[in-house]
Amino acid sequence: MENGAAPTAKPVIVAIDGPSGTGKSSTSKAVAAQLGLSYLDTGAQYRAITWWMVTNGIDIEDPTAIAAVAGKPEILSGTDPAAPAITVDGVDVAGPIRTQEVTSQVSAVSAVPEVRTRITELQRSIATGAEHGIVVEGRDIGTTVLPDADLKIFLTASPEARAARRSGELKGADVHATREALIKRDAADSSRKTSPLAKAGDAVEVDTTELSLAQVIECVVTLVEEKRAGK
Repeated sequence: MENGAAPTAKPVIVAIDGPSGTGKSSTSKAVAAQLGLSYLDTGAQYRAITWWMVTNGIDIEDPTAIAAVAGKPEILSGTDPAAPAITVDGVDVAGPIRTQEVTSQVSAVSAVPEVRTRITELQRSIATGAEHGIVVEGRDIGTTVLPDADLKIFLTASPEARAARRSGELKGADVHATREALIKRDAADSSRKTSPLAKAGDAVEVDTTELSLAQVIECVVTLVEEKRAGK
Protein backbone atom coordinates (compact mmCIF):
# COMPACT_ATOMS: atom_id res chain seq x y z
CA MET A 1 0.00 0.00 0.00
CA GLU A 2 1.28 3.47 -0.85
CA ASN A 3 1.98 5.87 1.98
CA GLY A 4 -0.25 8.63 0.65
CA ALA A 5 -1.60 11.45 2.78
CA ALA A 6 -5.19 10.72 1.79
CA PRO A 7 -7.53 9.91 4.70
CA THR A 8 -8.51 6.70 2.91
CA ALA A 9 -4.89 5.50 3.06
CA LYS A 10 -5.72 3.38 6.07
CA PRO A 11 -9.02 1.52 5.72
CA VAL A 12 -10.67 0.87 9.08
CA ILE A 13 -13.24 -1.70 10.11
CA VAL A 14 -15.57 -0.22 12.73
CA ALA A 15 -17.92 -2.48 14.72
CA ILE A 16 -20.93 -0.79 16.34
CA ASP A 17 -23.00 -3.00 18.62
CA GLY A 18 -25.85 -2.45 21.02
CA PRO A 19 -29.53 -3.15 21.60
CA SER A 20 -32.44 -1.68 19.62
CA GLY A 21 -33.30 1.99 20.06
CA THR A 22 -29.81 3.24 20.92
CA GLY A 23 -29.44 5.13 17.64
CA LYS A 24 -27.22 2.45 16.17
CA SER A 25 -28.48 2.51 12.57
CA SER A 26 -28.77 6.30 12.27
CA THR A 27 -25.34 6.77 13.81
CA SER A 28 -23.65 4.06 11.74
CA LYS A 29 -25.06 5.33 8.43
CA ALA A 30 -24.16 8.96 9.20
CA VAL A 31 -20.61 8.11 10.32
CA ALA A 32 -20.01 5.97 7.24
CA ALA A 33 -21.34 8.70 4.92
CA GLN A 34 -19.31 11.43 6.63
CA LEU A 35 -16.06 9.47 6.50
CA GLY A 36 -16.48 7.85 3.07
CA LEU A 37 -16.79 4.33 4.46
CA SER A 38 -19.04 1.47 3.41
CA TYR A 39 -21.92 0.51 5.70
CA LEU A 40 -23.49 -2.81 6.65
CA ASP A 41 -26.67 -3.31 8.68
CA THR A 42 -26.28 -6.90 9.89
CA GLY A 43 -29.68 -6.86 11.55
CA ALA A 44 -31.25 -6.38 8.12
CA GLN A 45 -29.63 -9.63 7.00
CA TYR A 46 -31.19 -11.53 9.89
CA ARG A 47 -34.49 -9.84 9.12
CA ALA A 48 -34.09 -10.86 5.47
CA ILE A 49 -33.56 -14.53 6.23
CA THR A 50 -36.48 -14.37 8.71
CA TRP A 51 -38.68 -12.81 6.01
CA TRP A 52 -37.72 -15.65 3.65
CA MET A 53 -38.59 -18.26 6.30
CA VAL A 54 -41.98 -16.67 6.99
CA THR A 55 -42.74 -16.21 3.28
CA ASN A 56 -41.90 -19.84 2.55
CA GLY A 57 -43.98 -21.23 5.40
CA ILE A 58 -41.08 -22.55 7.48
CA ASP A 59 -42.10 -23.35 11.06
CA ILE A 60 -40.35 -20.65 13.13
CA GLU A 61 -40.92 -22.75 16.27
CA ASP A 62 -38.81 -25.59 14.80
CA PRO A 63 -35.04 -24.87 14.86
CA THR A 64 -34.35 -28.06 12.89
CA ALA A 65 -36.62 -26.93 10.06
CA ILE A 66 -34.94 -23.51 10.03
CA ALA A 67 -31.45 -25.04 10.05
CA ALA A 68 -32.30 -27.33 7.13
CA VAL A 69 -33.02 -24.40 4.78
CA ALA A 70 -30.64 -21.75 6.18
CA GLY A 71 -28.41 -22.00 3.11
CA LYS A 72 -31.18 -21.60 0.54
CA PRO A 73 -31.99 -17.87 0.27
CA GLU A 74 -29.53 -15.68 -1.64
CA ILE A 75 -29.07 -12.49 0.38
CA LEU A 76 -27.33 -9.49 -1.17
CA SER A 77 -26.57 -6.38 0.87
CA GLY A 78 -25.71 -3.01 -0.65
CA THR A 79 -23.12 -1.08 1.36
CA ASP A 80 -23.89 2.50 0.31
CA PRO A 81 -24.78 4.34 3.55
CA ALA A 82 -27.04 6.71 1.60
CA ALA A 83 -29.13 3.84 0.21
CA PRO A 84 -28.42 0.52 1.95
CA ALA A 85 -30.31 -1.91 -0.29
CA ILE A 86 -31.04 -5.54 0.53
CA THR A 87 -32.46 -8.27 -1.69
CA VAL A 88 -33.42 -11.91 -1.17
CA ASP A 89 -33.37 -14.07 -4.30
CA GLY A 90 -33.45 -10.89 -6.35
CA VAL A 91 -36.46 -9.40 -4.52
CA ASP A 92 -36.10 -5.98 -2.85
CA VAL A 93 -37.05 -6.61 0.79
CA ALA A 94 -35.99 -3.30 2.39
CA GLY A 95 -39.64 -2.59 3.26
CA PRO A 96 -41.06 -6.05 4.05
CA ILE A 97 -38.29 -6.91 6.55
CA ARG A 98 -39.40 -4.04 8.83
CA THR A 99 -42.92 -5.37 9.42
CA GLN A 100 -44.06 -6.38 12.89
CA GLU A 101 -44.44 -9.98 11.67
CA VAL A 102 -40.74 -10.19 10.85
CA THR A 103 -39.66 -8.17 13.92
CA SER A 104 -41.49 -10.55 16.26
CA GLN A 105 -39.84 -13.65 14.72
CA VAL A 106 -36.27 -12.48 14.09
CA SER A 107 -34.88 -13.42 17.53
CA ALA A 108 -36.06 -17.03 17.15
CA VAL A 109 -34.56 -17.38 13.66
CA SER A 110 -31.33 -15.59 14.67
CA ALA A 111 -30.81 -17.99 17.57
CA VAL A 112 -30.40 -21.00 15.25
CA PRO A 113 -26.63 -21.74 14.99
CA GLU A 114 -26.79 -22.67 11.29
CA VAL A 115 -28.40 -19.31 10.51
CA ARG A 116 -25.73 -17.41 12.45
CA THR A 117 -22.93 -19.35 10.75
CA ARG A 118 -24.36 -18.57 7.32
CA ILE A 119 -24.94 -14.87 7.99
CA THR A 120 -21.63 -14.42 9.86
CA GLU A 121 -19.69 -15.74 6.85
CA LEU A 122 -21.59 -13.33 4.62
CA GLN A 123 -20.83 -10.41 6.94
CA ARG A 124 -17.13 -11.22 7.15
CA SER A 125 -16.76 -11.43 3.37
CA ILE A 126 -18.44 -8.03 2.95
CA ALA A 127 -16.34 -6.40 5.68
CA THR A 128 -13.00 -7.73 4.45
CA GLY A 129 -13.88 -6.75 0.88
CA ALA A 130 -14.59 -3.10 1.72
CA GLU A 131 -11.84 -1.18 -0.05
CA HIS A 132 -11.92 2.00 2.02
CA GLY A 133 -13.14 0.52 5.28
CA ILE A 134 -16.61 -0.12 6.64
CA VAL A 135 -18.94 0.55 9.55
CA VAL A 136 -20.67 -2.70 10.53
CA GLU A 137 -23.57 -2.46 12.98
CA GLY A 138 -25.24 -5.27 14.86
CA ARG A 139 -25.32 -7.12 18.16
CA ASP A 140 -22.34 -9.48 18.03
CA ILE A 141 -19.96 -7.77 15.61
CA GLY A 142 -17.18 -6.90 18.07
CA THR A 143 -17.45 -10.20 19.92
CA THR A 144 -18.09 -12.79 17.20
CA VAL A 145 -18.27 -11.53 13.63
CA LEU A 146 -15.26 -9.20 13.55
CA PRO A 147 -13.32 -9.71 16.80
CA ASP A 148 -10.26 -8.10 15.16
CA ALA A 149 -12.13 -4.92 14.12
CA ASP A 150 -9.96 -1.80 14.31
CA LEU A 151 -12.50 -0.02 16.51
CA LYS A 152 -15.37 -1.44 18.55
CA ILE A 153 -18.15 0.74 19.91
CA PHE A 154 -21.04 -0.38 22.12
CA LEU A 155 -24.01 1.99 22.25
CA THR A 156 -26.34 1.88 25.25
CA ALA A 157 -29.33 3.88 26.49
CA SER A 158 -31.99 3.51 29.18
CA PRO A 159 -35.00 1.34 28.24
CA GLU A 160 -37.21 4.44 28.53
CA ALA A 161 -35.12 6.47 26.08
CA ARG A 162 -34.91 3.57 23.66
CA ALA A 163 -38.66 2.93 23.79
CA ALA A 164 -39.42 6.61 23.16
CA ARG A 165 -37.14 6.63 20.10
CA ARG A 166 -38.43 3.35 18.73
CA SER A 167 -42.11 4.25 19.22
CA GLY A 168 -41.39 7.55 17.44
CA GLU A 169 -40.02 5.53 14.51
CA LEU A 170 -43.09 3.29 14.63
CA LYS A 171 -45.42 6.30 14.31
CA GLY A 172 -47.55 6.52 17.42
CA ALA A 173 -46.78 3.13 18.90
CA ASP A 174 -47.49 2.69 22.61
CA VAL A 175 -44.27 3.61 24.47
CA HIS A 176 -44.98 1.20 27.34
CA ALA A 177 -45.68 -1.70 24.98
CA THR A 178 -42.59 -0.81 22.93
CA ARG A 179 -40.45 -0.75 26.11
CA GLU A 180 -41.73 -4.21 27.11
CA ALA A 181 -41.04 -5.56 23.60
CA LEU A 182 -37.50 -4.13 23.63
CA ILE A 183 -36.72 -5.63 27.05
CA LYS A 184 -38.10 -9.00 25.92
CA ARG A 185 -35.97 -8.97 22.76
CA ASP A 186 -32.87 -7.88 24.72
CA ALA A 187 -33.37 -10.83 27.06
CA ALA A 188 -33.76 -13.25 24.15
CA ASP A 189 -30.72 -11.91 22.31
CA SER A 190 -28.52 -11.64 25.42
CA SER A 191 -29.28 -15.15 26.65
CA ARG A 192 -29.04 -17.15 23.42
CA LYS A 193 -26.25 -19.70 23.33
CA THR A 194 -24.86 -18.70 19.93
CA SER A 195 -23.28 -15.22 19.66
CA PRO A 196 -25.36 -13.40 22.27
CA LEU A 197 -25.75 -9.63 22.37
CA ALA A 198 -22.74 -8.62 24.47
CA LYS A 199 -20.18 -5.86 24.81
CA ALA A 200 -16.66 -6.79 23.70
CA GLY A 201 -14.02 -6.36 26.38
CA ASP A 202 -12.13 -3.83 24.27
CA ALA A 203 -15.18 -1.87 23.09
CA VAL A 204 -15.73 1.81 23.83
CA GLU A 205 -19.12 2.21 25.51
CA VAL A 206 -21.18 5.27 24.58
CA ASP A 207 -24.35 5.93 26.61
CA THR A 208 -26.73 7.78 24.29
CA THR A 209 -29.54 8.35 26.83
CA GLU A 210 -28.83 12.07 27.29
CA LEU A 211 -27.25 12.70 23.89
CA SER A 212 -28.81 13.97 20.69
CA LEU A 213 -28.21 11.96 17.53
CA ALA A 214 -25.84 14.68 16.29
CA GLN A 215 -23.79 14.39 19.49
CA VAL A 216 -23.57 10.60 19.20
CA ILE A 217 -22.46 10.89 15.56
CA GLU A 218 -19.84 13.49 16.48
CA CYS A 219 -18.51 11.29 19.27
CA VAL A 220 -18.20 8.22 17.02
CA VAL A 221 -16.67 10.19 14.13
CA THR A 222 -14.00 11.47 16.52
CA LEU A 223 -13.22 7.94 17.71
CA VAL A 224 -12.90 6.68 14.12
CA GLU A 225 -10.73 9.61 13.05
CA GLU A 226 -8.40 9.02 16.00
CA LYS A 227 -8.13 5.36 15.03
CA ARG A 228 -7.43 6.23 11.39
CA ALA A 229 -4.75 8.67 12.49
CA GLY A 230 -3.12 5.87 14.46
CA LYS A 231 -3.67 7.44 17.88
